Amino acid sequence: MTVNTPLCFREKKILAPMVRVGTLPMRLLALDYGADIVYCEELIDIKMLQCKRVLNEVLETVDFVAPNERVVFRTCEREREHVVFQMGSADAERALAVAKLVESDVAGIDINMGCPKEYSTKASMGAALLSDPDKIESILTTLVKGVCKPITCKIRILPSVEDTVNLVKRIEKTGIAAIAVHGRKKEERPQHPVHCDVIKAISEAISIPVIANGGSHDFIKEYADIETFQKATAASSVMIARAAMWNPSIFRKEGFCPLKDVMQDYIKYAVRYDNHYTNTKYCLCQMLREQLETTQGKKLHAAQSTQEICEVFEMGDFYEETTAIFEAKKTSLETKMQDEDDQMEDPDVIKMAVRFDKREYPPQITPKMYLLEWCRKEKHPQPVYETVQRPLDRLFCSVVTVAERKYRSTLWDKSKKLAEQAAAIVCLRTLGVPEGKLCEGENHLINKRKRGDQERLISRDHGEDLAEPSHKKANFIEETSDMNVPKM
Repeated sequence: MTVNTPLCFREKKILAPMVRVGTLPMRLLALDYGADIVYCEELIDIKMLQCKRVLNEVLETVDFVAPNERVVFRTCEREREHVVFQMGSADAERALAVAKLVESDVAGIDINMGCPKEYSTKASMGAALLSDPDKIESILTTLVKGVCKPITCKIRILPSVEDTVNLVKRIEKTGIAAIAVHGRKKEERPQHPVHCDVIKAISEAISIPVIANGGSHDFIKEYADIETFQKATAASSVMIARAAMWNPSIFRKEGFCPLKDVMQDYIKYAVRYDNHYTNTKYCLCQMLREQLETTQGKKLHAAQSTQEICEVFEMGDFYEETTAIFEAKKTSLETKMQDEDDQMEDPDVIKMAVRFDKREYPPQITPKMYLLEWCRKEKHPQPVYETVQRPLDRLFCSVVTVAERKYRSTLWDKSKKLAEQAAAIVCLRTLGVPEGKLCEGENHLINKRKRGDQERLISRDHGEDLAEPSHKKANFIEETSDMNVPKM
């Protein structure tokens, strides 16, 4: 498949993927200081596949949001042609599914094959892949054939140079665009010397770009050292991790910026893109390093919110001004959205302002069950639910169609299930049909369940088959929609 992106991996200075560091504020800051390409932190395929892609109109970002509302990956237009999405995966099909999910928002896709940490290797990811070349080949070949963006991988070196060179030659044949090599074995740590000779042997053995990584401890102390490390390894490009974590202005040709300015620039991005305060604090602590025991360092360590972090660095006014701008923008978008909703509202939809509160119903009894039971009794088709999600606040609204009439609640809910229950309540109340609330007295669905339980007990005592006919079960199992939830 033809690669349709200008991303090139030769003669580049690259921000390495770093857990808890390679989030959006750090990536943008590295680009500002001169980095050509930035890798995000490793994100696990299974977690990403649970996410929904959401356009955040307030922040002007693309968010990949987990079911618990946590933003797993956030990106923006500024980095779209420079960011490489790194994932942890041990399965070709899962890796491809994630790549397809993010490919329109990133410049490239990378597979982590170098992380030596137990949480990664236990799941057969990271450095564990180095002992399974067949799986490496399967994952990379599947990605190269399946997506339109360049594919890379990041490895560590094997115990012998010969084995390492043989592996990278096999990797090259998969068609990937570049390979990043951390010049240490999986059991070695930053205090061990980086093996420039092995990276050089790799660079000389294959024709695709080799990105040298691991030079922060031995080589890279300032910008000029990046070229020194590149020459020592004969690599096409250099990838920087810890030296960039300590001061991302390492990418600046003119030399380092004062750390105070760097940290303030980082905080501005953290506030601008609503970075979680714990991640912001972690990155700032990595920059402060030996200054953590100073008064400012101790105040940073004690901070429990983004606002408190800003106050530590005398940026309280900036925080208040920025958040006020975002609140005004959010209010404006909500007003506009409401106006559009009102204009597009179907006049034939019957509406009420109701919400489903499960505390008002017996266990395992819901309005949807009552509505389904009523439709069967009246010989109507079963209810059909159509649910949409607003991108701005990620709330849900559902419309239920019963006997060719439509019903919905005017209140938006935090989940698809709650929105469907609310729509069912509107329908039941309009029809004057019981909805199963505790205050309605005797519940015939509960009685049905009790009779069914008694029948099964009698059957068991007589040695009869305990399996219940599917047409009986249907009366007591809530129908759920398999349809995907579209965004308004």
